[in-house]
This record gives sequence, C-alpha cells and structure tokens, in this order.
Amino acid sequence: MSSIVPCTVPDCTLYGGALYPVEQPEVFHQSLSFARSVPAPDHGTSVRAGSLSSSLHGAAFQNAIENEFFFPFKNGSGRVVKSRIHNFLMESNFQVNLEGVIKLLSDHLYSGPEVYLRELMQNAVDAVTARKIKQPGHPGRIRIEVLPSSAGSAPTLVVEDDGIGLTEAEVHEFLATIGQSSKKGDFSRKGFIGQFGIGLLSGFVVSDEITVITKSLADDSTPVEWKGQVDGTYSVRILDRQIAPGSRVYLRAKTGSEEYFEPETVEKLLRHYGCHLPCEISLTTGGGEKLLNEAAPWENPEIPHEQKKEKYLNYGREVFETDFLDAIPLESEAGQIQGVAFILPYTASAVSRQSHRVYLKNMLLAENAEGLLPEWAFFVKCVVNANDLRPNAAREAFHEDDALAKARDHLGESIKNYMVKLAATDRKRLDAIIALHFLPMKALAVEDDEFFKLFIDWLPFESSLGRTTLGDHFRGDKSLNYVRSHDQFRQVASVANAQQMCVFNGGYTYDSELFERMADVIPGRIVERVDVTDLVLNFDELSLDEKEAVFCLVKLADAVLKPYECSAIARNFEPDELPTLYTANDNAAFLRTIDNAREETDELWSGILDSVAETRSMDAYSRLVLNYRNSLIRRLAAMADDTLVARIIELLYLQSLLLGHYPLRSGELEILGNGLLGLINHFLNENSNG
Repeated sequence: MSSIVPCTVPDCTLYGGALYPVEQPEVFHQSLSFARSVPAPDHGTSVRAGSLSSSLHGAAFQNAIENEFFFPFKNGSGRVVKSRIHNFLMESNFQVNLEGVIKLLSDHLYSGPEVYLRELMQNAVDAVTARKIKQPGHPGRIRIEVLPSSAGSAPTLVVEDDGIGLTEAEVHEFLATIGQSSKKGDFSRKGFIGQFGIGLLSGFVVSDEITVITKSLADDSTPVEWKGQVDGTYSVRILDRQIAPGSRVYLRAKTGSEEYFEPETVEKLLRHYGCHLPCEISLTTGGGEKLLNEAAPWENPEIPHEQKKEKYLNYGREVFETDFLDAIPLESEAGQIQGVAFILPYTASAVSRQSHRVYLKNMLLAENAEGLLPEWAFFVKCVVNANDLRPNAAREAFHEDDALAKARDHLGESIKNYMVKLAATDRKRLDAIIALHFLPMKALAVEDDEFFKLFIDWLPFESSLGRTTLGDHFRGDKSLNYVRSHDQFRQVASVANAQQMCVFNGGYTYDSELFERMADVIPGRIVERVDVTDLVLNFDELSLDEKEAVFCLVKLADAVLKPYECSAIARNFEPDELPTLYTANDNAAFLRTIDNAREETDELWSGILDSVAETRSMDAYSRLVLNYRNSLIRRLAAMADDTLVARIIELLYLQSLLLGHYPLRSGELEILGNGLLGLINHFLNENSNG
C-alpha cells in the first residue's frame, strides 16, 4: 500500500500506512491500533487534494475517491476516529456549534426538556421494529431504569432495547452525523416513528454526555461503545466482551435537569408518551419493576356496541376530564388511522378550532394538534393513532400534505356516516346532538348534498312564527320566504307574525346559503328571498274615506322626510299598536351604510365612497309606512297644527329606524335634540298661554 506522510488539518492529525475502504472494517481496526500507538506530531502540513494525490500516485488516488476510502486520524483531544477522504478534499468545511444547535432545539423545536424521553423511546421502538423486519416474530422489549444519585454523582437514566443494534461503521454514520437517519436502505420509513436523524440530540438538553453501548444483529459484529459530549466531540471504542444484540443508552443528569430523572416524573412521562406502544415497556426504580403498557381504546376486541361506547366515553372522561355527549369510532385508510371522536356536551363556536390528541404508530405525537378534522367538525374532540402520516421535525404535529388532506376527508366521512346511522337507529340521541350542534351540521349541509337531503328537515331555523324545523314548515307550506339579514328580519318579524305570515331569518351563519341551495338539491320546493319593501304589497289598502282622512298627513310626512331620502305612504296592517314601519330595499340599506362611512372618513375615501354610491342610488328607495289602524296615526291625521305634527313625524321616523336596528346618520341624530326640544317648547308655550 502507498505510504502517507503524517499531515494535519486544524485540530486533526492524519495517520496510517494506507487508506482503507469502507468494506474492510477489520483493516480499519488494525489502523486504529497503529494510530493509537503513534504520538501526534507538533507540526504538519494541511491536507489538500494535491498532497494526497502525490502520496497516492494517480490511479490509486482516483480509486480512493471513487470508492470512498477512509483513514484514521486523531482529533485535538487525542481521540482516534475515522473520516472519508472527501472530508479532507474540501478547501473549507462548515463548523457546527453543537451546543448552539442543542439550545435551538430546546428553545424552538421541542416543546420542553421532557421530550428527551419520547425521543429515546422512539429510537428504541424503531430499533425493535427494524429487528422484527429481519426476524419476524421477535417480541421486542424496552427496559428503562433510573439509577439514583449517589455521593458526588447525578442520577442516571438507562434505556435498553433488544433491537437491531449498530455496527461500528453505523455508529460513526448515524450517531455522529446530525440529520443522518438509519431508516433507509433495506428499511421502509413507513414502519418507523423517527426519520430526521436528530432524536438523540434531545438527550443533550438534559445531559452533557451520552453513552451508547450497542451490538449489531449482523453476523460477527462486535460490541461498540460511543460517547458523545455536548461540545460536539465523541469517541468510539471496541469492547472485548460479548453482549446480546441491541442498544443501551446512558444519560447522566446535568445540573438543573435533575427533576426530569426523578422516578415519579420518568414514570409519568413514559406512560404519557408510550403506554400504547406495541412492544413491552418496563421501568425499574428503587421500588422494583413495573410494566407500563395499556391497551389503546381503538384496539378493543369485538364487543357489543354499547359496551364499546361506554368504554370510549370512560376513556374520554379520563383523557379530557369531560363527560361527552357521545363517542364516534373513527377510521381512515388514508394515513391508516383509527381513533375516537367525542361529541362536546356544550355548544361550540363556529370560529373555534378544537385541538386533538394524536399518536403516531402508538406513540403520543401531540395533545393539542389542529387541522386533523374538516373545519365543520368543530363540535368534536378526538384521539387518533396514525400509522402512515408524516410528522414534522419536532414530532409534535403532522406535516400538511396530500396524505393528511385525504385523511381529513375520510375522518369527516366517518362522522357524517355515524350521524346518518343515528337517524335510522337512535333518533332520540340524534335530536339531542342536533339541539346542541346544529351549526356544524349546517356547515356540512352547505358542502354535502347527501347530508343536506338527509338532515335539512331536522335542523332548526328562526322564523317570524318562532323557531321551527324545515320539516315542520314544509308539512304546511310548499314555499319558503326569507330575508338575508338580521336587520331586515327585525323590521318584518312582528308585522309578519301579526299577519300569520312565515318569514325565515337568513342572517345567521350558513342559513341563506342553505335556503338558496334548497330548490336545486330538493326539486319541487319553492324558495323566495323577500325584500322588506315587498311586505307593503301585502298590507291592506285604505278605503276612499280613509285615504281622504290621511291625505294631508301623508303629504306633510313626505315633505318632512325628504331630507332623509324617504317617502311616506299609509296602509292598514297588524299589529295595530305599531304606528309606523320603516322599509328600505337592499340598495337603500347599502347607501345608508355608505353615508355613515362617509361621515367618518377623510376626503379621499369620501370621494371613493361617492363613486360607489352612484351605482346604487338609481334603484334605492325607502318608505315610512303609516299604520292607519293605529290610534296615534288617526289622531295625527285629524290635527291642524302642522308644526307639531312635523315634530312627531320626525320622532316616529327615528323610532322606526331604531326598531329596525339601523345605524343613525348625523342628520337623524339631530332629531333627538331638535325634535324633543321642539315638543317641550310647544307644550310650555301652550301652558303659558293657558
């Protein structure tokens, strides 16, 4: 073999009589022994491609590059490790501040130091999974032990698995390389929890040193000890004793992290993260050994439906501390998901986003995951386990991708199908759910024609005749009239009710959309949007005598209301106690909003609003309807004092606006002052004259 003169890069000294291929680890071990016996020189030349090339001579150098040969070297601490030749052919290398990376993980990626236990368990489970692929039927076991602190020594945690283990080459490749994951090659990622190659770093959040003793399942492998320091240095040595295949990880608590090594805390965290894992998990402390496994609710055997439901509800009470209204089994082929959705026992807001407890391959991923269910399903909280969804780097949420989107749709189908089943088998339970959660059901009906047809007649809506379902309404009427806003409904509700006319309020979330879709989804039903001004057409016309009696009053009211862009008419309508009714079509109501905005904005925006208003002004009209059945209107019609009548008309106009919940413009606000003062002055003058 070609000889190489010892040479250095910063903090590293190159040794050996040759370069060694990765495929010859036994030769590498010999070179390690040789390197340990040679003292590091005080000076050397930097390793460059040129110097290596001159030492290896032509073809040998090219062969070393193509076959990724490696060679031993000593670092500044005197530890002998290895590196591929490519590492020394770069003009410069990135330097990684491992302590800075650990702080970044601790402060920004992981939710807290306690996740170190989750990461260690995840690595152990993946090792067992890998062995099961090689040896089907291997049961797998993970043992955790807490070694209490002693004189001058901090408490130590030991995590041992009987998984696939690592060879020496794999130790260098996977334990010492940030971002390098062993879940590749012969192994499909789908069987594993981890995938990012940073899980072991979480141990440095609570410990300054991590020791791993491991032996590969591979034939003729030898046990290896790897020690990593928080400063980024590590050492590897071959052990001369035999151990069973698997790995054992040691973490000694660093100052300030002792609480995460207390037996009670460790047990609580292990149960929290891993009680549903498929392999045996045990914890050994001063009190002995405990098995921590518990059956997940989605793994219940085939038992009667009601017993399973009771078990689900008990589980939901334990996890969420809530007595839920009902429990829905969840299943999705997309993402390979199983779980339970719990129906909330209280009405949820449409803008609320429920958080859910989610597991990935039976290990807890997050307690407050969002975006798992469709937006309309805000009336449930769920616990699910996914076997085929991707976690984010922190493993505290699922990665948003097509697989998650499909799973979300499938879980929504599970909830919908359960409601459909209840409609046929347990209407009483369905009615109780609808009473609390009709709003999300309306949201689903907007999106889903099938659900619309099945449920629309059971959902409640507000009408001028009271709260009713559409099923009850259409049993007595083939048509449906509605207004689009709350303000319009407030104007017409009392009038329509007095005339036994049913008008629905479309101002609530989803209601107008549902009314407008009804004729398309259910043929034969007639749905009409009512303009408030259309109601006037249903009012009774006055007789000739009544028209003559009220003619002067209507004429005066027209003149009084002209500055407010409103006209006056007289009709007979119920209820009799309502003297006037203000009606405005959509364009007039829009212009009122524009006028209010114009009064509160600057000159630039005022000009823009003027331009917008021009497009609506041609078709805008509003009316003050005088109810001749009302005694006050009849008395006003008989009064001869036009000044007093004008004041009263202004106040009646203002009252009608307030009853309709219209925002008042500045000119209308003056009515409060001028009108009331005018009436006071009038009556004071009358009293003084008397």
